[in-house]
Amino acid sequence: MGTPLILSARAQQIRKHLRDFKYKIPALRDPELALVHESQVTITPEAAVFSADRRLLYHGRIDNWYVDFGRARPTATTHELADAIAAASSGAPVANAAMPAIGCFISGVS
Repeated sequence: MGTPLILSARAQQIRKHLRDFKYKIPALRDPELALVHESQVTITPEAAVFSADRRLLYHGRIDNWYVDFGRARPTATTHELADAIAAASSGAPVANAAMPAIGCFISGVS
């Protein structure tokens, strides 16, 4: 019989979140904030797109759904992350390399 896998509370929370929301994507913990710093994000939710050679092409909001804290549009009218991914995938330049996001600041990032 093998050694039981003991997960930290944080890892268990991440797996539960992935299950609860039916995400089929890999999750990655960044306790040292290395990826946070490399991607230049400061707010959650914020996203980053890198080129194959690890150049930062985009960082910022996912879309414009939120106008301000507690004020959302019925639906997003711009989709900056999807646009950045499409541009990067086709080799085109990303139109807006950074778009301000609305959310909570990531603790430990200055």
